[in-house]
Amino acid sequence: MTSVSLGMPPLPPPVLAPRRKTRQIKVGSVGVGSDFPISVQSMTTTKTTDINATLQQIAELTASGCDIVRVACPSQDDAEALPIIAKKSQIPVIADIHFQPKYVFAAIEAGCAAVRVNPGNIRKFDDQVKEIAQAAKDHGTSIRIGINAGSLEPGIMKKYGKATPEALVESAVWEASLFEEHGFHDFKISVKHNDPVIMVAAYELLAEQGDWPLHLGVTEAGPAFQGTIKSAVAFGALLSKGIGDTIRVSLSAPPVEEIKVGNQILQSLNLRPRKLEIVSCPSCGRAQVDVYKLAEEVTAGLEGMEVPLRVAVMGCVVNGPGEAREADLGVASGNGKGQIFVKGKVIKTVPEDEIVETLIEEAMKIAEQMESDAENSLPGGPVVSVS
Repeated sequence: MTSVSLGMPPLPPPVLAPRRKTRQIKVGSVGVGSDFPISVQSMTTTKTTDINATLQQIAELTASGCDIVRVACPSQDDAEALPIIAKKSQIPVIADIHFQPKYVFAAIEAGCAAVRVNPGNIRKFDDQVKEIAQAAKDHGTSIRIGINAGSLEPGIMKKYGKATPEALVESAVWEASLFEEHGFHDFKISVKHNDPVIMVAAYELLAEQGDWPLHLGVTEAGPAFQGTIKSAVAFGALLSKGIGDTIRVSLSAPPVEEIKVGNQILQSLNLRPRKLEIVSCPSCGRAQVDVYKLAEEVTAGLEGMEVPLRVAVMGCVVNGPGEAREADLGVASGNGKGQIFVKGKVIKTVPEDEIVETLIEEAMKIAEQMESDAENSLPGGPVVSVS
């Protein structure tokens, strides 16, 4: 009796450009570099000294899809909290160090997966690179060289007059060369600016200078709406060219919101597996139902769904049937009722007040079937036995 595969492995979704080839590093259990998926980071907003609150926020971030978390370490009390946080966190912890070089060594000793250093505002940083590199190497700790437009070294600022892309990159390349001079290569680099145009230009220039893995970020991006737009524009421009290995969306909002935005950016570019996607029309004079209300209620009802499901909530007969037919599940609404589509076929027509309930019910059925198929299938597709 032999087994015959009846299916082919699914093709990977198309992307705009192949990843730029980089060296590979590890941030704890998470690989960073072109051989690994692009990871999403955030930073806690709690006082690091409040260990319970910090661990609670890390747990919330983990549940939202955060891969790596950064915690601030501006004081000795914060440094003393790092060993417990690093040990109990479900995801790798990066210590964020400014001003005091002694905290770099404290974070490495504490077992943090990585340390973010800002050479522009750590006293006599360049003189201590050899010792930092040795300590990091001894403990298996990676480093992020975090160059920031707001804290460039005085010499660089004097040369360029302001934080130009060239200024950011010169600073980054210089610091990278110091670590490499001492035989340390387990680092990634960021060159952050609050202007997406300057930020994109800096990363493009940096990507040409070496094969370092790059951490993308628009610094001080702003409140949720503005920061989301700026980050999406900047990250999209770079990721669409294959540039970027880990990202952090900086928002003046709860950190979980940063993770939601970051994941959605990656999903939109097919750089992270898609989960639930709601397609809804913007509404117009043709709409015969309250599309906003329908879309919000369906989104709320399906919150937390993990399977890749595309749901179309459409409000008129112009584009509605076509969009609903193309989705896994959809509704084309009008005249007080809605046609429910599943996998391109109309399965029923329901009154307007039953649309949300029906969509949620059908979505659950599809999700259950998808999960069952995944559990019962073997690699390569369904298999049958023949004599």
